[in-house]
Amino acid sequence: MSYFNSRRSTIVARRGAVATSQPLAAQAGLQMLMAGGNAMDAAIATAAALTVVEPMSTGLGGDMFCLYWDAKTKKMTALNGSGRAPAAADPDVMRQRGHTKMPLTGKDVACSVTVPGTVDGWETALKQHGRMSFKEVLQPAIMYAEEGFAVSPVVAHSWQEAEALLQSTPSGQELLLDGRAPRYGEIMRLPHLATLLKALRSENDKGVFYQGAVAQKIAAHVQSNGGWLTTDDLAAHTSTWETPLSTEYRGAKIWECPPNGQGMAALMALNIAENFDFSNTTAQSATRYHMLIEAMRLGFADSLQYVADPAFADVPVDALLNKDYAKQRYDLINPARAFKNVHYGDPLPSSNTVYITVVDAEGNACSFINSVFQGFGSGLVVPGTNIALHNRGAGFSLDPEHSCYLQPNKRPYHTIIPAMVTDNDEFWMSFGVMGAFQQPQGHLQVISNMLDFNMDPQQALDALRFSIDLEHDLIKVEKGTDIETIMGLEKRAHKVQVIDGFQRQEFGGGQIIVRDPVTGVLFAGSEPRKDGAAVGF
Repeated sequence: MSYFNSRRSTIVARRGAVATSQPLAAQAGLQMLMAGGNAMDAAIATAAALTVVEPMSTGLGGDMFCLYWDAKTKKMTALNGSGRAPAAADPDVMRQRGHTKMPLTGKDVACSVTVPGTVDGWETALKQHGRMSFKEVLQPAIMYAEEGFAVSPVVAHSWQEAEALLQSTPSGQELLLDGRAPRYGEIMRLPHLATLLKALRSENDKGVFYQGAVAQKIAAHVQSNGGWLTTDDLAAHTSTWETPLSTEYRGAKIWECPPNGQGMAALMALNIAENFDFSNTTAQSATRYHMLIEAMRLGFADSLQYVADPAFADVPVDALLNKDYAKQRYDLINPARAFKNVHYGDPLPSSNTVYITVVDAEGNACSFINSVFQGFGSGLVVPGTNIALHNRGAGFSLDPEHSCYLQPNKRPYHTIIPAMVTDNDEFWMSFGVMGAFQQPQGHLQVISNMLDFNMDPQQALDALRFSIDLEHDLIKVEKGTDIETIMGLEKRAHKVQVIDGFQRQEFGGGQIIVRDPVTGVLFAGSEPRKDGAAVGF
């Protein structure tokens, strides 16, 4: 069995555990648990700390999603904290400006700025499931932003990758240290963000962000760069509680948030993969890689075609998650050769993101995601706030026939997906694997690692992964992958690229907490490809 050389052990605890991509943030969540807070309180505290210590991945200018397991009611709930397109969004304007797709960066990227949903999502989640308020959960983040924090190595690398983007605008300089990205071990302060977080703590009200001076600054900056966002768009924003989706894999129930997120891609791939018997193969074999790759490619084909904001599009959820449909898709896989082209099916009858997982002593669990999409999102930093605005509107299509066609007040296709697993109606695992379109791929591989190959949380994260590069029709594998596996994939007509160094972040940033339903013991693992940590007490 091949593993990433992490030298990490699974963390074992009884009273609570937190796992995320940066150790200072993980400790912020643990502080809440030790002070009597529950899983939701700890998740928000961790997310807030991450906006400071890992700002290229998350922030107040982004979106959030979460799943929450209530141990008393044994009920799973899903919160969609993603923002919508501005009321003035106009695809005709984009086409007139020469665009065939929504921009990720560069000219007119301000048109890809949707309403940031993070702050409203935090408040909504706390009011529904938390015991604490902004007063308690924002305190660690305020301390790091005001007094400074030492930059960790992977964060330093990612910050440096975005250096030119931040240097390109005057306000981007606010997220630099003397005009450059902070280096590993240097101390960074974000005083403007500290001021905003203190205002949220004092008022304990999302209105600090969505109304008044801050909202005016956000809207003015977007409009000055050619975008549509207004103060009315910000004031009108609300998060929504949704019914989570699930499917069974090897007897366990896997839970994901519903569209507009891509969680369905993972569930569809799992449904397809369940038809294959992995007992006669090894975890790192070409046979297993090939079957999971093809299952994931089929899942992507359908999700990219059908997943959209259900308020605007009819998403055939039940049909796409039907086991018979999955068998039809599985039957398309050639064990000896990769798909030349992968097409979406017809399921109907004829007619750089952060992830946090927390489990508390009572067995409540939170699977939580916060993101600004790419590194520092759009690259537009609102002057005097330290807020980098996301570019989630890049998930819209400019094709009028596509389900994700850009429309006013519509939510875009979202890549960020938290997940959970229950077994016999008892909570078993909270997990996620960050990295844009790597996320459902990570979910598929982690679940298969644990349920097909009986790995513990840290082993499941350490195990080498593949990554399907959709844009270049390429399969990326990690250095250390057995040469026979690589040759086996190439024999099946996959184009393979081996990745090493910091670029191994492309394979995702995962965190896992498993709970033994009998003893209550928690087993937590943290992604070896990040700076992260799993902590407990």
